[in-house]
Amino acid sequence: MRQFIIAASVVAALWSGAAVAADIKVLSAGAVKPGLLRAADDFKRASGHEVMVQFNTAPELARKLAEGAAADIVIAPPALLDAQAKADRISAQGRIMLGRVGAGVTVRAGAPSPNIATTEALKQAMLGADSIVYNTASTGLYLEKLFERIGIAEEIKAKTSRYPNGDAVMEHIIRGKGNDLGFGAITEIKLFEPKGLKLAGALPAEVQNYTSYGAALLTHASSVDAAKAFLAYLAAPEAKQTFVAAGIE
Repeated sequence: MRQFIIAASVVAALWSGAAVAADIKVLSAGAVKPGLLRAADDFKRASGHEVMVQFNTAPELARKLAEGAAADIVIAPPALLDAQAKADRISAQGRIMLGRVGAGVTVRAGAPSPNIATTEALKQAMLGADSIVYNTASTGLYLEKLFERIGIAEEIKAKTSRYPNGDAVMEHIIRGKGNDLGFGAITEIKLFEPKGLKLAGALPAEVQNYTSYGAALLTHASSVDAAKAFLAYLAAPEAKQTFVAAGIE
């Protein structure tokens, strides 16, 4: 069993104004899934509060919030949180940063890893691949611009497949048979490694893109005290270590 230690100050926050166990509903971007689920499990054992997480892409999160989705906390990139703050959907207090996630390249388990050490090597690997697969969410929007910038967008267009989320990208690569290259958040790739994927490596440093993620209390939260306690836990060093171990810097 994985050991965890929670600082006394955080334990106090867990129970401040929340003597009865509550259900905390979280809307979250998928890239932080590995660290968030572990942190939520530790928090439940320490506090008794249940954390129920629904994962979506950033565009889907924005749509759900605009439609008034019932939730207590939202976890998303800063730009989305800023937009929700302007729309008075998140509280002005309690917003925290969780970390950042880089983008990587994936292939099927057992397939040879391509050379992607430099931008030129990455270009050649993509030009030689049978198919290119990536999403239409935050990571995919960056990749779309990157491929245009390095001059291969038109050359790979006919063999490119796009999906709304990272899970679909990973499943496509697992089902494939040829020389397929998938792109996505490193955390999502690692989450699928036991299912038949392999992380070929991170994007070259000169073209790497990090997406940051923060968490905030929604103004229409129903479990306010428990949600604040969870945010306090996520900001504590112990939770930070959990996120780092999951690949969230």
